Amino acid sequence: MLTDAECRNAVCPAEKKQARFADSGGLYLQVSPGGSKRWFFKFRIAGVEKKLALGSYPSVTLTQARLARDRAKLQKASGMDPIQAKKLAKLKIASTGEATFKTVALEWFAKQAPQWSASHATRTKRNLHKDLFPFIGERPMPQIHPLELLEVLKKVEDRGAIETASRILDTAGQVWDYWLPTAPLQQRNITDGLRARLTPRVKGTFAAILEPSEFGGLLRAMRAYKGGPIVRTALQLAPLLYESPRVLRRLQPLRRWSYEQIKSFFPRSTRTRCSHVARPPWRISVHMGGH
Repeated sequence: MLTDAECRNAVCPAEKKQARFADSGGLYLQVSPGGSKRWFFKFRIAGVEKKLALGSYPSVTLTQARLARDRAKLQKASGMDPIQAKKLAKLKIASTGEATFKTVALEWFAKQAPQWSASHATRTKRNLHKDLFPFIGERPMPQIHPLELLEVLKKVEDRGAIETASRILDTAGQVWDYWLPTAPLQQRNITDGLRARLTPRVKGTFAAILEPSEFGGLLRAMRAYKGGPIVRTALQLAPLLYESPRVLRRLQPLRRWSYEQIKSFFPRSTRTRCSHVARPPWRISVHMGGH
């Protein structure tokens, strides 16, 4: 067995590429002609000889090298390859060092966005920056509690955005699914079960507005909408063209259309049978679509 003095005085003969000084149990000190000294643990798995680097001497002392060898022996006895166990430990440290929600979410978004439509990517990015990052963006992923995320979703619901809250929950769930393969084993997707705590979205049609004052409120709400430009333009066109959302969705390339193309897209008379409804105001519609 080696002594600390022997480790300090170990040198490699000039005619050799390296010299090995054995300790015990497969541990040895490898010395190069330049004077560098490194610890290695030699072992076999399925008849194949391998060696595990344990660090440099004197940064890793003789006692520390023996302890590292003993840990590697325990790993080998339990069926693990000590070399693979060391690599996995390094990967865990690298993956969890800066694993804040914002870091993981931006990495997830960068990989997913090229597969999405431009409108979906814009909406998802807006939800992240507006409703998630300000509250949990700088929090480490393993430390975020489901109640924290639920509080964020409740803030969205409180402003009346029921469907948006559901979409944000979906986004957060996908971020957690993306992170979990690199997370500690005891971690789980904290979004599981949170949907039951959200306000259900009312499905179906809405009653027609018959009172002029209520219709005015609807027009003001449509005018004040702060969402994406496509939806904003469609809302402003809707009361002018008397068309269904299905037809308006086909108007996305409106900016590239000429006046005659837009005019031919609609029938010459309105779809309604009410004689008091005027024909669509074409020039106003074209002007709004250009914004």
